[in-house]
Amino acid sequence: MKATILLVEDDANLVELIRYNLEAEDFDVSVATDGEEALLRIKEHLPDLVLLDWMLPNVSGIEICRQIRQGSDTSSLPVIMITARSEENDLVRGLETGADDYITKPFSPRQLIARIKAVLRRVRPEIGTEVLEFEDIVLNTAEFRVSRNGRAVKLGPTEFKLLRHFIEHPGRVYSRDQLLDSVWGHDIYIEARTVDVHIRRLRQALCEEGESDVIRTVRSAGYALDSSKV
Repeated sequence: MKATILLVEDDANLVELIRYNLEAEDFDVSVATDGEEALLRIKEHLPDLVLLDWMLPNVSGIEICRQIRQGSDTSSLPVIMITARSEENDLVRGLETGADDYITKPFSPRQLIARIKAVLRRVRPEIGTEVLEFEDIVLNTAEFRVSRNGRAVKLGPTEFKLLRHFIEHPGRVYSRDQLLDSVWGHDIYIEARTVDVHIRRLRQALCEEGESDVIRTVRSAGYALDSSKV
């Protein structure tokens, strides 16, 4: 069964770009161009996920997200915010309002689709695919296998979890502490520098044949999976 996505966006060009790429991934897409229409569509037919622009006419994305979280039938509806705002306070505000994730403009369709699938896997595992891809890297979650450019990549359990986390959130920078929480868990005490050791092992495994390093180190911030090296 197809997952239904409600795209709430007033930029016609961006709507067509997102709709084309989501439908190519076999999602069922409906569109609302303002906040009032979005709330009406959600009431008429509950989607599996809402892609919600921050800046909208009539009712803001933040207010829509707030109303979704307050509704008895929509409180658990997954919401991903689309925003041109990259300031940390704005992003924190969006997450505190109840968004499950956010993506800042400009973004690639591949990055957006990866975020959508990651959120859907958490709330509707039957939708999630067993195969994750980033450029020439393929990760099979069911068979616990990784390949790059057709060659098998041998990873330990922790490196596998790290890579899966990065592929599910391409381009997003994670600090050591955030990676410890996401990959190792909140209840396990491990030195933050341990993350560096596993990142180094992951890099060595992925770049064994001299391939480009797709794990970007952001000084004083953390790590990200990113094809564009800075």
